[in-house]
Amino acid sequence: MDEFYRVRRLPPYVFEQVNRAKAAARNAGADIIDLGMGNPDLPAPAHVIEKLKETLGKPRTDRYSASKGIPGLRRAQAAYYERRFGVKLNPETQIVATLGSKEGFANVAQAITAPGDVVLVPNPSYPIHAFGFLMAGGVIRSVPAEPNPDFFAALERALVHSIPKPIAVIACYPANPTACVASLDFYRDLVAFAKKHEILILSDLAYAEVYFDNNPPPSVLQVPGAIDVTVEFTSMSKTFSMPGWRMGFAVGNDRVIAALGRVKSYLDYGAFTPVQVAATAALNGPDDCIREMREIYRKRRDVMVDSFGRAGWHIPSPAASMFAWARLPEPFRGMGSVEFAKLLVEKADVAVAPGIGFGEHGDEYVRIALVENEQRIRQAARNIRRFLDTGIDKLHNVVPLANATRR
Repeated sequence: MDEFYRVRRLPPYVFEQVNRAKAAARNAGADIIDLGMGNPDLPAPAHVIEKLKETLGKPRTDRYSASKGIPGLRRAQAAYYERRFGVKLNPETQIVATLGSKEGFANVAQAITAPGDVVLVPNPSYPIHAFGFLMAGGVIRSVPAEPNPDFFAALERALVHSIPKPIAVIACYPANPTACVASLDFYRDLVAFAKKHEILILSDLAYAEVYFDNNPPPSVLQVPGAIDVTVEFTSMSKTFSMPGWRMGFAVGNDRVIAALGRVKSYLDYGAFTPVQVAATAALNGPDDCIREMREIYRKRRDVMVDSFGRAGWHIPSPAASMFAWARLPEPFRGMGSVEFAKLLVEKADVAVAPGIGFGEHGDEYVRIALVENEQRIRQAARNIRRFLDTGIDKLHNVVPLANATRR
């Protein structure tokens, strides 16, 4: 495998180390409370499932579908953007349905990247934001993840010192993994920067509807003229609890959307038609299910922040997304996020995602997903409290621990 060019460009899959620890613990009979993967545990809306059933077995629905999405689905996505953001899109030229936002990012990288092209990617960030371009032959330059003045200072430095000049900058707000949220003023500055330097903005808005405290995240496309330089990716995975259905969208700049559509036309025939029809029903249907989803995650967030805090681990309260981004408890910071995550599985029966899996600047953090019910989250807090009360000097059978604490 090491001989293959694209595989050689990928770093080790650090999450696999935690997955192995989980598997070993479960094989030994442990009840692992898994807060690692952002895999929604809520059911898909009933009316969406009914539409899927209704469409299955109908004439022609088992045949190849449209790679860029059936017309009704693209019209439904356009209606959603106008309803939610006040943004008008042409379903024919400015929208492509994707097999989840992850596939969309990977294929837009293939569509726009030449070997050696530089792309500016937040660090830490969701892995496909960097790896999609690495696999396409591009070069990654890291910028800060938080939407603040440091972000723009890093962009300016990158424009001066990168050869060749960057072709695109990634934005992901609400952010995975950090849960940061960007303001419309931030997007105005970002669009002005992109236009000044003639680079693209690739915005990941997968968590647009997972927000709390009545503060809906904006879309960069709300900025006048943003569509000249922007493509934005959304997903139905979190909004409608449909992760396994693999349905997402790329919307925005006509030229980039056309390039993505052409690449996809060579690679796939689109999602299964009944899934696309059901997704259309979701976008056009009532939004009660979205409000219910949001309230469930808000309650879980509040329980986690409160119970983990009382257990001795302060967790910043996320304003959006289904994740919390938590710094390692002080005694454990020297060992790094992978060893800490493995230790948490072994000693507390709790799984989290190591921060270094999202970039080297995440190594003092872990990502905690709100994918267990409130009772299980409280149980995780009780387990963690016992683990923290044990004390780092009393933990045994952790080979790197002694060396890590001497650093």
